Amino acid sequence: MTTPRDTPASRRVRANGDGTVYQRKDGRWEAAGYVLAPGDTRKRVRVYGITRKEALAKLTEKIATSNRGVPMVSAQGSVAAYLTYWLENVAIHQLRETTHTRYTACVTQYLIPGLGKKKLAKLAAKDVRAWLNGLRIVCQCCARGIDARRRPDAQADRRPRCCAIGKCCHKYLSPLTLAYIHSVLKSALEHAVREEEIPRNVARNVRTGTPRPRRFDPLTADEARHFLTAAHGHRFQTLFELALRTGLRKGELLGLRWEDLDLDNGTASIRRTLQRTRTGGLTTLPTKTISSERRIVLPTACITSLRAHRDRQAREKQQAGEEWVDNGLVFTRPDGHPIEPATLTRHFNALLRRSRLRAIRFHDLRHSTATLLLEQGVELVVIKELLGHAHIGVTATVYAHVRLRLQRDAIDLLGRTLGKTSEAATNPDDGDGPPLCAAPVR
Repeated sequence: MTTPRDTPASRRVRANGDGTVYQRKDGRWEAAGYVLAPGDTRKRVRVYGITRKEALAKLTEKIATSNRGVPMVSAQGSVAAYLTYWLENVAIHQLRETTHTRYTACVTQYLIPGLGKKKLAKLAAKDVRAWLNGLRIVCQCCARGIDARRRPDAQADRRPRCCAIGKCCHKYLSPLTLAYIHSVLKSALEHAVREEEIPRNVARNVRTGTPRPRRFDPLTADEARHFLTAAHGHRFQTLFELALRTGLRKGELLGLRWEDLDLDNGTASIRRTLQRTRTGGLTTLPTKTISSERRIVLPTACITSLRAHRDRQAREKQQAGEEWVDNGLVFTRPDGHPIEPATLTRHFNALLRRSRLRAIRFHDLRHSTATLLLEQGVELVVIKELLGHAHIGVTATVYAHVRLRLQRDAIDLLGRTLGKTSEAATNPDDGDGPPLCAAPVR
């Protein structure tokens, strides 16, 4: 009579659901069993090993993962193939066109050259971490051959530099750019997890650190007054005043329509933004976020300036005659066409040079609005609603340096108060007065 001990290892009976293990003719061991597959189905998988123990361990691991409810990986293509599919079939329907353009540039310039050849199913967190660490120390001019392809041009001073002459310029990616590349990869892999192509998002297990926000240099109160004086009489005077006094974005200003303004009640409804896209040219798009669609109060000076601007626009319409393009925009060219964002930037920079103000970005007018309001003691929640930030944490993070100055002023005020011992003894505080650090809102 044959006992289980006398039965060869390859022919031993395993329990139901444990799969089968047997030795192949080439000497390797093969284990096969059923595991959970996408779509709540079961699929038979095969694993191999040099020994029976190795093959059985691999099968046991897959069955244990299946028993936890994690479906088997079904992605067989490369990372490059999946990223291309994600951009063309998923992201294009979920992102704004300008955002999709930036994502495409990020995928083509960084993700596909760095991780494209790897199999999506075998991509590990250590692969992502090693690739990101490599990006930190690679000169982008040398890696992408930017200066090697540069055509000599004496007028534009496009002389060969960096890798073209064998002297590296060490042009590394900034921490913000690295964080952006990492976020694009996380978004793509997150969709692969939702479609059950991979069991987990390995990019989320990689920590890149929190980059410091971009430094901006807003106008001081004296510089802001100088800017408004210099803008007086300029064709874009009303636009510049609105930008500084309300903190509207460039696209929101250019996309503003007369129907959005209620000059009698002094309010403006921000519903859209004007941007140049690659396919549609100058296009009116929804606001940046849901919170950006808001209603704000217009300053008295802006209401007066807008009325004067409306009269001047009516005269331009009469002079243009049939060539006038009536699109309802508040700020247009003399023929009624929308204003190019780049054109507005050129006029803004020229105004700064003529008025001998230091060079800043147009977006820094928005930062100047928030900074000046904070310095006047306006609450963060009010500034958040005015600027249209999605979360108050964004406002608090971006303008943290202003809050530190306000804290220093409050601490100095408290120090001066505590130093007046005699006055405090003669005039005790009964608690009915205003708080010590309260600042008037102008």
